[in-house]
Amino acid sequence: MDKIKKGLGRGLSSLIGETKVEPQKNQVSVSDLVPNKYQPRKIFDETNLVDLTNSIKERGIIQPIIVRRSSNNLNKFEIIAGERRWLAAQKAGLHNVPVVITEADDLKSLEFAIVENVQRHDLNPLEEAQGFKRLIDEFLYDQEKVSKFIGKSRSYIANSLRILTLPEDVIKLIESRKLTAGHAKILVGLSNASFVANKIVEKKLSVRQAENFVRLFKNKKQIPKNLKDTNIIALELSISNKIGLNVDIQNNKRNKGKISFEYKDLDQLNKIIDIIKSNY
Repeated sequence: MDKIKKGLGRGLSSLIGETKVEPQKNQVSVSDLVPNKYQPRKIFDETNLVDLTNSIKERGIIQPIIVRRSSNNLNKFEIIAGERRWLAAQKAGLHNVPVVITEADDLKSLEFAIVENVQRHDLNPLEEAQGFKRLIDEFLYDQEKVSKFIGKSRSYIANSLRILTLPEDVIKLIESRKLTAGHAKILVGLSNASFVANKIVEKKLSVRQAENFVRLFKNKKQIPKNLKDTNIIALELSISNKIGLNVDIQNNKRNKGKISFEYKDLDQLNKIIDIIKSNY
């Protein structure tokens, strides 16, 4: 338990220990449960949900769902942690599910939801950032308090929150998992984030390739934006990724120009010479 607390902040077990819990486990109807309004996750991976459904069909629900009585309907229970299990139970055809009933307020409910998702390591970066922001905006946490609570460094929290500054179209690409957390980190602060994001998706660029793509743009700051064709930039990136050296292609309207390779030492120069000799 100490290892869990050290790596993941206070953790679910700590939160349960702080909250009044009914001593017995209860079986309730799946129709008597409603989603957690503070759930930071908006999209549940369908493949993982199918795997969990099959597991529940074979073994049932091993870990009870943590709930509290709904403030809107006293005959219903609001899920605090375990929404994936509830969704999978419905798909598996279960009528009743095991629950642990707690007396958690709104803050505790959000804490449960965020911690459970962070412990699973599969919350997408946008949803994670939105969860952190809700702690700060709605419950007056500061970044230091979020850091201690979640078990992540303060710089991790700050970088996560920066994702929310990206343009709306880029945020949608992150939300749909077309862009990874690594891609998002590269895009933060770019004036042309939307353009780069679409190129990453279109060309299926890895994080490293995306970094090279952005670097090429930064190296061309002295060149007017419309002077270099995007296809030329993509070609530069392709060659650069192939040989591991920065490449610059200057091409005019008559398709005349020059190509140059940047080398930083004698070994890199010899590499260029060897490549040319081996092909000519």
